[in-house]
Amino acid sequence: MRDEGLERSPALRASRGAWHKRAVQEYDAIILGAGAAGLMAAMTAGARGKRVLLLDHAEEAGKKILISGGGRCNFTNLNIAPDRFISNNPAFCRAALAGYTAADFVALVQKHGIAFHEKTLGQLFCDGSARAILAMLLEECAAVHIDLRLGQRVTGVTHDGRFRVATAHATHTAPALVLATGGLSIPKMGATDFAHRIALQFGLPVIPPRAGLVPLTFADDALTLMQPLAGVALDCVARAGKAAFAEAMLFTHRGLSGPAILQASSYWNPGEAITLNLLPGRDANASLVALREARPKAAAHNALADLLPARLATALAAAYLPPRTMAEQPGAALRKLAQMLGGWQLTPMGTEGYAKAEVTLGGIDTAALSQRDMQAKSVPGLFVIGEAVDVTGWLGGYNFQWAWSSGYAAGAAI
Repeated sequence: MRDEGLERSPALRASRGAWHKRAVQEYDAIILGAGAAGLMAAMTAGARGKRVLLLDHAEEAGKKILISGGGRCNFTNLNIAPDRFISNNPAFCRAALAGYTAADFVALVQKHGIAFHEKTLGQLFCDGSARAILAMLLEECAAVHIDLRLGQRVTGVTHDGRFRVATAHATHTAPALVLATGGLSIPKMGATDFAHRIALQFGLPVIPPRAGLVPLTFADDALTLMQPLAGVALDCVARAGKAAFAEAMLFTHRGLSGPAILQASSYWNPGEAITLNLLPGRDANASLVALREARPKAAAHNALADLLPARLATALAAAYLPPRTMAEQPGAALRKLAQMLGGWQLTPMGTEGYAKAEVTLGGIDTAALSQRDMQAKSVPGLFVIGEAVDVTGWLGGYNFQWAWSSGYAAGAAI
């Protein structure tokens, strides 16, 4: 007798790709990419009675889910709003975000009994492992009989009234095809430009992609100052263009990282400067004058350690102040240091690239898609969701929410 429990197991179903030969297999929808967006689209369509094939070239589904949030998965944010997403068309994300909200995903998490907490700035994390979120999504897919097949490299996609997807094991057809293979960030986990290439094949324009939520690199005098400070962290306000983020920053061997820098990086353009306020919420000049009055006999680097991490205080004292006590510091020197602390202007050399980027900016142009259901306007039945689309959220659960929302929009329309 067949074990029905095992029959519905995603792990077992995923292992069966090698059993299928070259026969054409028909579905209502084929979803390429078993990440956050693809899993959401699959379970949503499956719940509507659709026969869904979910393919991924990786040997495990949801690999980025597992590493996110330090292994605890920052699965959404309490402060989701369209203006916290970057796109050539900032209004595009509104419909999907309204159609499936953070509260909707939280309700799903609660349904599965997954404990979670708010860490900071509305960010929601699992109390335990990120694997609980992946297990939840796989369970939802199994419940609606999604045909999940992993380790399946797609060798061709064509359209002759139905979409035909060829792999080494079989050819699959369906009237609907969903591109959910993500962007270029973290190539060591298998990220590729597959979705962009298929989109171009079908005539959909692609906004040139670049790394987002990524550490910034520097050269020359700036790097000379930063390298000895690698590992030093402090709160700051980082500005790039019109965007400003009050969070922590971190010095690295190649430049700057930390939440504030990652956020600013998505708004930074090559050749432009960023501005850092290292004493957020305080008047830098008044703070230094008060410090001189409070600690007149202290060496400058020791006094500055009252305001800044010790290593940073030592480096800035050496760079901006004469080797004297605070009482002996010239007013002009203190004013110059105050100007730097309140508005340190730096021009990055570049970024750490896709290897360290959390997301990909740019992607398939939203002008080619319906904001209601993520379907290509010129190719009925072709849907694009998640990171493959030119919609990029802030750090802190926003990009997962875009995956849930855009995946739901497509899944509900199939």
